[in-house]
Amino acid sequence: MLTSIITGPTPGPRRLMVYGVQGVGKSTFGTQAPSPIVIQTEDGLGEIDCHKFPLATSYAQVMQALAALYSEPNTYRTVVIDSLDWLERLIWNEVCRERGVKNIEEISYGKGYQAALTFWREVLDGLSALRAERGMMSVLIAHAKIERFENPETDAYDRYAPRLHKAAAALVQEWCDEVLFASYRVHTRTTDEGFNRHRTQAIGSGERVLRTTERPAHAAKNRLGLPDELPLQWSAFATHLPPQAA
Repeated sequence: MLTSIITGPTPGPRRLMVYGVQGVGKSTFGTQAPSPIVIQTEDGLGEIDCHKFPLATSYAQVMQALAALYSEPNTYRTVVIDSLDWLERLIWNEVCRERGVKNIEEISYGKGYQAALTFWREVLDGLSALRAERGMMSVLIAHAKIERFENPETDAYDRYAPRLHKAAAALVQEWCDEVLFASYRVHTRTTDEGFNRHRTQAIGSGERVLRTTERPAHAAKNRLGLPDELPLQWSAFATHLPPQAA
């Protein structure tokens, strides 16, 4: 066994989640990755010139797309799933179909959401196979939600997180190498209006950024030692990729 020990970094194709506020440019970022092919689970790519599978309306169609990329000859280097929160709806529909119910909430004690994790693992296993056998990068797009975060070291507070059930979000974020939050840069300005009243105004220039590290305002992580912020452009992210992983 000692002869099989591996030393030094061994970077592979990145496993990346990008989530963020509506309309910030998450899909555009994903389609700027090298030689991308998009598995669509929501109808939002009409204005973007890219290669994409027809809109998936079932979980089976998503898995068929992953299987085709694995087994059929192609030159794609990146698989993009757009988006995870709409994929989650397809997964929930599949759970309901198997259990003979109309709504996942009908499955008591939260067991429906636990059953959904089996299908999430199948998706991640498919992406892992593409990474290992076909050298493909994964870019997973998700919308953002504001959730209450129960921090054991402080009072609870609100923060941005991927718009997924908490169990699915934890599973996907653990699998990913990078979890990046896309948003607009916003500043606030407080003015004194007299009579002990103050007015706070949000100010922004429309600059779009990627937040790369965990902060109280948002969930994020990276394994590349990225700066805390990057421009929301693939070219800015790609400059930090190891040559083997680019």
